[in-house]
Amino acid sequence: MKGVRIFASWQGRLSGGVLVLNATFEPLHVVSVQRAVVLLLKEKAEVIEAAEAKIRSENLALDMPLVIRLVYFVRVPHRLLIPLTRRTILARDLYTCQYCGAQPSKAQLTLDHVVPRSRGGEHGWENVVTACIPCNQRKGGRIPDEAGMRLLARPVVPRYAAVVLLGKMQGHEVWRRYMY
Repeated sequence: MKGVRIFASWQGRLSGGVLVLNATFEPLHVVSVQRAVVLLLKEKAEVIEAAEAKIRSENLALDMPLVIRLVYFVRVPHRLLIPLTRRTILARDLYTCQYCGAQPSKAQLTLDHVVPRSRGGEHGWENVVTACIPCNQRKGGRIPDEAGMRLLARPVVPRYAAVVLLGKMQGHEVWRRYMY
């Protein structure tokens, strides 16, 4: 395992780390590149998505992992309770306006109640989405149909705690395929 030390120099080159999937392809966690390589070398995981870059040592060349899958199933608690906060909603929606698909800066994103609270809408995961300021103002106190707008995706309770981790770091584009 002494050769693994060479990978520490790659840490700064890859932002976001490596997404770890359970054996059933459910997101579990985000780990450093070094930790992902250790899991691969111990044959506890396999590469699902990789970057074009290679990690090389004297005797080994590996694709730079972006997404790995554990070989054996890891039991996790039935459903972790994820708090309903601005950060977790933005992370669930991948910092994307759910009406127009724009990805402005975090400061330009707001939270919108699909069914406005003034009309009996709940303040819950299934009724709150990320919206850019222009879309939120255009929709106003109406439901999307009345405003002539459509949701890109139906809001749901996140099934995995890994979605919360995305709020702390910028994930790679390929992670989107595995988050829901």
